[in-house]
Amino acid sequence: MRSMLAATLMFVTATGAHAQMSTPAIPGTTPKTVQTVPIRPALQTPSETADAMGQAERLSLQSDLAWVGQYNGAITGDVSERMVNAIKEYQKAKGGKPTGVLNPQERGALADTPRKKQESVGWKITLEPTSGARLGIPGKLVPQQSTDANGSKWTSPTGTVQVILSRRKEAGPTTAKLAEQEKKEAGRKVDYTVVKPDFFVLSGLQGLKKFYVRGAFKGDEVRIMTILYDQATENTVEPVVIAMSSAFAAFPAGPQAGPPPRKTVEYGTGIVVTDDGVIVTDRAVTDGCLALTIAGFGSADRIAEDRDRDIALLHIYGARGLKPLSLAGGATKTNVDIVGIADPQNQGGGSAVSSVKGAVASVSGGDSALSPAPAVGFSGSPAIDDSGKFAGIALLKPVIVAGPAAPTVQAVMVSADAVRDFLKANNVTANGSATDAKAAVVRVICVRK
Repeated sequence: MRSMLAATLMFVTATGAHAQMSTPAIPGTTPKTVQTVPIRPALQTPSETADAMGQAERLSLQSDLAWVGQYNGAITGDVSERMVNAIKEYQKAKGGKPTGVLNPQERGALADTPRKKQESVGWKITLEPTSGARLGIPGKLVPQQSTDANGSKWTSPTGTVQVILSRRKEAGPTTAKLAEQEKKEAGRKVDYTVVKPDFFVLSGLQGLKKFYVRGAFKGDEVRIMTILYDQATENTVEPVVIAMSSAFAAFPAGPQAGPPPRKTVEYGTGIVVTDDGVIVTDRAVTDGCLALTIAGFGSADRIAEDRDRDIALLHIYGARGLKPLSLAGGATKTNVDIVGIADPQNQGGGSAVSSVKGAVASVSGGDSALSPAPAVGFSGSPAIDDSGKFAGIALLKPVIVAGPAAPTVQAVMVSADAVRDFLKANNVTANGSATDAKAAVVRVICVRK
């Protein structure tokens, strides 16, 4: 969860002490009384309070306000009247006093709500495959994707929401010229325009849909993100549109550009689930491989995948001596042992199986969060509960945020029930009886270009 920023958002409310002036008492005289005047410090305005925050804190605050539907401006970290008014509207909506400055409880609630909204729409930072442009995509709203040489399109099953990343070459582009071209798109009625030297934004109506366009250029290449959505979906989609605008980087550079490049050779852990060589593992580790190898056993084929759960099935043929793991699930899932094989660079080139402790916390969507994240190479490892039974599969996932933070890695656990359902859906009958997870894991090696 996003760290609370409340400390920087509170007013300084201490009042000044009353100053008292008096002359020394002289015996036999009546001391004079001098009237005291209270010294009152000037209170900060909401804008001054926000100005005192760090840039990252202001970005986070604007982003959270956008996700709860109160802020509809560009997420730049700049303090504005619109931002202060958004804070006041949020406070009023929650039954509080609209001061324009959040107290710690209000800030905590504001930080928690966007996380839940992001989970509900399947928010994910991704790179468009043809251009490398970075986008925030609400995967649950637009689960269907198509790509060609001119860009990519994400759509809802009925077409009520569409996200389009288009790219083209153009001689001597400027943002002003590009904005004028986009305004002339058939059926568009523009009600909002921003043109800056490095980007432009348009929004309004296009036929019966609302639209939002943000574009930029570099050299002679133009990249434009267009979002179309039915007016009936406005309450759900509009806060997401603001977040998408903030996340969009037409020509990303640096550590926030997206997930790190895939390694030429990547290592993961697999779980043997049948004695004839079926293995379940991390889907991402096995994506885009020229060759898949199971250390000590030879080549493997990927025979199935689940993109929602990020797990995959591999099959090695003609293997002997496999000891498939019993997938009978346990009941206790507060603490688990994650049994896997670290990346060789983490263990001096070795291939020893090891075990690390992890704490499990439930999150929405059926998976669970694991902390701390195990070492690279453990993705695909079995998680064993405190009764010694299979609790699920541990996956390592890079987390990319639309902001100043650097990419991090988190760990999740796909539940034992989800794994069994995946096997059943692919007509795989797990026949393992081994309870020693260390004997049932293998190293998965993916070789890419």
